[in-house]
Amino acid sequence: MSALRQKIEQEIRERGPLPFSRYMELCLYDPELGYYSRNAAQFGKAGDFYTSSDVHAVFGRLLARQFEEMWRALGSPGHITLKELGPGRGLFAQDVLDWSEKKFPDFFRALRYVLDERSPALRQRIEVTLSRHLESGRAALAADNRVSPPEIVFANEFFDALPVEVLSSQGSLRIALRDGRLVEAWTLASAQELEFLDRYSVHPEPGERIEVSLQGQKHMSVAANLERGFVVIIDYGYTREEQLAGRHRGTLKAIRQHSVGADPYEAPGEQDITADVNFTALAAVAEKQGMQTQKLITQSQFLMGIGEANEFSDAFEECRRPQERAKVALQLKHLVTPAGMGESFHVLVASKGVEPKRVSTLAGLGFGTRAIGKRT
Repeated sequence: MSALRQKIEQEIRERGPLPFSRYMELCLYDPELGYYSRNAAQFGKAGDFYTSSDVHAVFGRLLARQFEEMWRALGSPGHITLKELGPGRGLFAQDVLDWSEKKFPDFFRALRYVLDERSPALRQRIEVTLSRHLESGRAALAADNRVSPPEIVFANEFFDALPVEVLSSQGSLRIALRDGRLVEAWTLASAQELEFLDRYSVHPEPGERIEVSLQGQKHMSVAANLERGFVVIIDYGYTREEQLAGRHRGTLKAIRQHSVGADPYEAPGEQDITADVNFTALAAVAEKQGMQTQKLITQSQFLMGIGEANEFSDAFEECRRPQERAKVALQLKHLVTPAGMGESFHVLVASKGVEPKRVSTLAGLGFGTRAIGKRT
């Protein structure tokens, strides 16, 4: 029996059945034994899943281009703080910083990149990956008390990994212990959980499960609490309308070695646990904080919008031979096509204190609305 399993069982004995969110919290974020706290390589080919930054540096390069445009929409201030939630190993941040330094020197001089990562193991990886930018002060870990309030908040595959409550027609899920086994039990749903279903989701039908991300609401409330700026969220998820149409019900899944399973109780701490993101709920929180949200778009539309003006030269710049271009073209295809990540991931953009016309003309929001310009 694993040490984390023993820890979970001990907590159940002491406190009684655990809310599913607490079980998921321990599995993913226990400081020593959680999935994101261990030193195992969770990302990339050797790990359990890919992120967009594992595919090619073009993802960060395109977003650097979009962040620079947002900076200009804010009036090109002399200082701007970009905060990334859940930056993992810092690969995306590295791509954004390196490309901004090379292509957008004015933006780079104004930029301070803040990485908000709670895993001690991943923070150590960040310190290696971004050593040059950390030493120069261009980047900082969020624990740094000198960090300024952000003007841009970015989150890629962050909200899907936040602990959720699970509800069914029987109530709210609890994890109990019986005869040495973890078993499911149900209790009355809380008023807060039921309000979430009423406002942003649907009530589960018999035999059905629905996730409620109360932690996601709290994180979005903090992210959207800007004086002026942008929030950009990229993740897989859905709207309430899609749930009403019968889709995205019971999206909780366990991921291990690139395989998706349905058993979150197998090998606690050794597999990822995720749930699709309720974008209707996140947009509502942003609007409550005074932000204007844009229509939800796909990652494909977003990246195509940013890259079409210069025919994705950000991806192909270092290619010298045809076979190199062919390889990069395949990687780019994985990011933007429906067969890859392009249609399964969605992008929510929210703004505050920015002229609506400046927001609506951002490259990432304008795919198909402009004539293709010259390479830059």
